[in-house]
Amino acid sequence: MSVISRFLSSRWGPVLTGVVIGVLAPLLVFWGNPGNMGVCVVCFTRDIAGALGLHRAGVVQYIRPEIIGFVLGAMVSAFAFKEFRPRTGSSPLVRFLVGMFAVFGALVFLGCPWRAYLRLAGGDWNAVFGILGLIVGIGIGIVFLRTGYSLGRSRPAPKALGWVMPVIMVILLVLLLVAPQFGRDAEGNPAGPIFFSTSGPGSQHAPIIVSLVVGLFIGFLAQRSRFCTVGAVRDAVLLRDGRLLYGVLALIVAAFITNLILGQFHPGFEKQPVAHTNMLWNFAGMVLAGLAFTLAGGCPGRQLFLAGEGDGDAAMFVCGMLTGAGIAHTYNMASSPSGPGIYGPMIVIAGLIICIIIGLTMREAKT
Repeated sequence: MSVISRFLSSRWGPVLTGVVIGVLAPLLVFWGNPGNMGVCVVCFTRDIAGALGLHRAGVVQYIRPEIIGFVLGAMVSAFAFKEFRPRTGSSPLVRFLVGMFAVFGALVFLGCPWRAYLRLAGGDWNAVFGILGLIVGIGIGIVFLRTGYSLGRSRPAPKALGWVMPVIMVILLVLLLVAPQFGRDAEGNPAGPIFFSTSGPGSQHAPIIVSLVVGLFIGFLAQRSRFCTVGAVRDAVLLRDGRLLYGVLALIVAAFITNLILGQFHPGFEKQPVAHTNMLWNFAGMVLAGLAFTLAGGCPGRQLFLAGEGDGDAAMFVCGMLTGAGIAHTYNMASSPSGPGIYGPMIVIAGLIICIIIGLTMREAKT
């Protein structure tokens, strides 16, 4: 195990993780997941929010096993490498708020940083504007980091806190397998408590066991290798450290090759799966997402991996993402293939203002 630990923590760890994600994500599409959405942490969180009834957009409701696997796989890795350290106290409320705005921006673009790179590898040129926006948003966050921005230090917490998010994931897995339904309303629609799409992206999914195993494997690797699609750009600019960036490049190359082999590479702007062609809001949505993820300290996948190793503040960010996904679809903020939602541009502008205020005002208290 020590050999594996040393390899994953070396410069090759993120590269291996990127290659694994780049191969498995297109395979998940081949096995049933939505196009160019083999793995999208924000989209999958949105689907889970819908399955729990936090929004009623009927085409995006499904408990995604990949998310469950990310947390549980990271937990197994943390125990294996003696890194399960429950902790909290680093501005959890701010992290919750930032998690909401990260999702608002990503759902205007229709994808998290992971999916932006996977969309590019699948030939969706609209992703270029999203990736450029992501880089700009991270760049703004780096300016704040250089001028003293901090959410404070976390402190050791009781062991029980570290188990909260993994237990929630086990409960979600049970709900996915049991799919309880407590009747129907007067119009004959399912009354829940769990909802599953019968059409649209939410109805498209790989077999449960396959998705779960993929999530567990990625979670295990990414926890130890510290894989992060936002940290990759941040560290390359701020620290002149390209270790994580090589992992992202490996993901793109591996996904591109895998898509070519599977016949899933379809270059162009029009008629891309679960995507729209509004360049401005593809860009602006990801500026907000990139800024919010940088303020929180990592991409959505990294937040799940941290939650799996006992980080209560990352778990609060994940809860913010879940809540934000429900709000975005309830109040017409999320985009659709036809373009941005009615209130999508408005929430992007409001989110940028609020995140900039957070970046300017949050400083670690001096003792």
